Amino acid sequence: MGAPGQHILYLSRRDVQAALAGIDPVAAVREVLARHARGQTVLPAEAYLGWSARAGHQARSLNMPGRIAGPAGVAGTKIINANPANPRRGLPRASGLTVLFDPDHARIYCVLEAARVSAVRTASVSALAIELLNDNQAGELALTGAGELARAHLELLPSAVGKLRAISLFDTDRERARALYGDFAGHLGDSGIRLRVAASAREAIQDADVIVTATTTTAGYVARDWLKPGALLVHVSLDDVLPEVVLEAGKVIVDDWALVRDDDKRLLGRMYRQGQLAGPDGRSAAGESAAARVHAELGDIIIGRKPGRSAAGEIILVNPFGLSIEDLAVARQVYGSARRMGLGVWLEP
Repeated sequence: MGAPGQHILYLSRRDVQAALAGIDPVAAVREVLARHARGQTVLPAEAYLGWSARAGHQARSLNMPGRIAGPAGVAGTKIINANPANPRRGLPRASGLTVLFDPDHARIYCVLEAARVSAVRTASVSALAIELLNDNQAGELALTGAGELARAHLELLPSAVGKLRAISLFDTDRERARALYGDFAGHLGDSGIRLRVAASAREAIQDADVIVTATTTTAGYVARDWLKPGALLVHVSLDDVLPEVVLEAGKVIVDDWALVRDDDKRLLGRMYRQGQLAGPDGRSAAGESAAARVHAELGDIIIGRKPGRSAAGEIILVNPFGLSIEDLAVARQVYGSARRMGLGVWLEP
């Protein structure tokens, strides 16, 4: 048996999944975003490496470091790789590792599978956004995409969101959507939640109170007239919404404006550089007023610095970047749970 400082605990995906049962990831994300709003975190820009894999598919690797300050703080980095073609080969689209460092002596003390933590973190941010901006009463939920992120949302949201009655699922690969439906329909039905597979993205979205987009598309498709009054759209992917949704939303909310602004692969970043979108300070890349403005970061709403929903019919767009500090907050909790449960393998440093 090893110990922090002398050995490194490795947690496989199976270990991570078991340890997640002993934590509250939504609470972990809420706490770290509040700390982020108060300036108690360090969040460097991510390192992005992209290349063309065989058959022309675009693969990429992201290295996302971060630090959470304080007596119970943690430092570390998340390495996450992806190739959109992987599912057709029977492989997960994304894979990677999260590495935790002791903030005092800087030694690595835990290495754990990153994709599962990342998916749960993403779903936790969605659950938190619903709690903050939809009075935790989604009613009807639309979910586009039927991959790992969709699975994490179907696992978490029914228990985290009050009064959820129905979920509409859509994926351009109908068989993939049907497979996910088969995995969850019975369990959700026992909880009084109706799950269905929609024939189109519009059909899934048009009656939904909350929409979560979790796809890999690089072409926008969600139009403003698809959204009913009061809809909350949590855009956890990159390019699902059309610019008109951003321009006409009552509020646009992110988790970290600097990272979203500087990302040329993300719609909001491109709109900022084109002078169409201003940050929370009211300035666009052109240094003057833009057609739309980012209202706040999620952490600002958590700590009461900025208001959330201001009208029942207001359409709100949430576009989180996905912060390394969120992954580190969840991973730290997973590590503690794994230690209590005796999970993992100790490695020599």
